[in-house]
Amino acid sequence: MDGNLSLHVANFSTLFVCMVLKFPQIFVLLRARAAAGVSLNSLLLELLGFIVFMSYQMYYEYPPLTYLEYPILIAQDVIVLLLILHYNRNLKHSLIYAALFVGGWQLLTVKKWVIDLAMSLCTLISGSSKLAQLQCLWRSKDSGQVSSLTWALATYTCMARIFTTIITTGDTQVLVRFIVMTILNMWVTATVIYYKPRAVKQD
Repeated sequence: MDGNLSLHVANFSTLFVCMVLKFPQIFVLLRARAAAGVSLNSLLLELLGFIVFMSYQMYYEYPPLTYLEYPILIAQDVIVLLLILHYNRNLKHSLIYAALFVGGWQLLTVKKWVIDLAMSLCTLISGSSKLAQLQCLWRSKDSGQVSSLTWALATYTCMARIFTTIITTGDTQVLVRFIVMTILNMWVTATVIYYKPRAVKQD
């Protein structure tokens, strides 16, 4: 009974957090009207990882509560992507990205081996997205337009998903992915905080 209650709490808290996960990042971009420090490559890889992961869960008919947050995360990532393209004056590229992602999404479930192969690469894809963001921060040494709250919330959701995966499916690939993502999300969060501009006191 306690285990079921804990599982429901973890599932619903994760879903709630994911509903607002990217809002802090969206608000930061809107306020700054710039996307410096936010890696476009990181976001594209993250979107790809989300799509692969959700498609895998749906293909094998896992409980919907184990992946229900992914359509929400994908929608929020699309908003962040459009803002980045807008502030970088590359909004015309949005149609190209849309065509590539929709086409790739359709191809994923054509054959079982395709979705299995994609899932085996999912941890690498998602991990690469975090490393791309880290590289962007190391290069710019400025995280003024990167939301530390968004990355902290992402860390929490991955930690919660480690628990729910152990309790529900026990899928090793999924579990390894969430463990790696937790570590990398914590690293990005710490880096964002480290590079936050410090207010300069006026005499």
